[in-house]
Amino acid sequence: MLDIQQLEEGQQVYIIYRNPHTQTVSNVQEATIARDPMDPSRLSLLLFDFYHPIEEDDAIFASYEEAESLFEEFYM
Repeated sequence: MLDIQQLEEGQQVYIIYRNPHTQTVSNVQEATIARDPMDPSRLSLLLFDFYHPIEEDDAIFASYEEAESLFEEFYM
């Protein structure tokens, strides 16, 4: 899992994403680290054309395999 201090703008990362419409559905998604257009001093996750603020407790991974491994541990 990546530390927030390791993140750089333009970096491709992977997250475990919970579907906001169906709370029982989660999967691993690729996201991009980008500047938040509302607060350019902050980095955000760009996912499905939406900016999500990065929080301290977000699980952000460098590889799909790393994210998938944790996903399977907790959800399968």
